[in-house]
Amino acid sequence: MAQNPETGNVTGTQDKDYNILWFTESCLANALRLETYIADAERAGDDELAEFFRKAQSDSRKGAEQGKALLAKRLQTA
Repeated sequence: MAQNPETGNVTGTQDKDYNILWFTESCLANALRLETYIADAERAGDDELAEFFRKAQSDSRKGAEQGKALLAKRLQTA
């Protein structure tokens, strides 16, 4: 897999900062997507699978909250 050498020269945002944004957005998008998976499992009567997706959704929400907190902290010191 090719590495993108962009380190903020083109975008004006350093990779480490962009990575926090990307991670947070990905967690939020995953939490939304998992809502569909939970509904699908519930419709099929598969409680085990629905609970599995609920746990994954909770973990995604937690990751998003951690990402938002870290980003807020770093923006205050920027």
